[in-house]
Amino acid sequence: MVGNLGMEFFCYHRDRPDSAALRDELLEEHWSYMDRYAAEMIARGPTFGPGSDTATGSVHILDLPDVATARAFVFDEPNYQAGVYRDVVLRRWRNVLGRTMWDFPGGREGGNRYLVLGLGSGQAADLVPPSGQDELIAYGPLLSDDGTTWLGTALLVRAPDPDAARAVLTPDRYADIEVHDWEFGGRR
Repeated sequence: MVGNLGMEFFCYHRDRPDSAALRDELLEEHWSYMDRYAAEMIARGPTFGPGSDTATGSVHILDLPDVATARAFVFDEPNYQAGVYRDVVLRRWRNVLGRTMWDFPGGREGGNRYLVLGLGSGQAADLVPPSGQDELIAYGPLLSDDGTTWLGTALLVRAPDPDAARAVLTPDRYADIEVHDWEFGGRR
């Protein structure tokens, strides 16, 4: 179980094109920065282009005291400061599964893993994960800063392929559903 500091946040930094060399150069700084947040981390890890070893972004899901702390986490991150990232998605989030990625029964290795990011508005959808989803690593709604307005759903899942990962969400409830190859993050 995760300790509750007050608010959970989903952060997704998207890489700028051609920033891989700078990202590699800053790897130790990035990890050292993340080490400072180890106790607050629910999930983390890089995303990749389909079938590629080139990172396209970084996911961090954390339990933090407030919105100001979450913004500081996002914008003080070394890769952000150096210009690796082109943009950031920062949203309140609710840890529906009540665990960290390290508690996932399927472990760190094996199978394809994906970040699924469904962006929506209006009536909330998929607040509860579908039954029979033993392959969910993290799951929860994306919320406004005050936590009252549903803005979508973000999840990490082990699935046979991107289409199966996308199928976890109700397709007609989202303006867009992104699926990114993802892997468990942290020091090797």
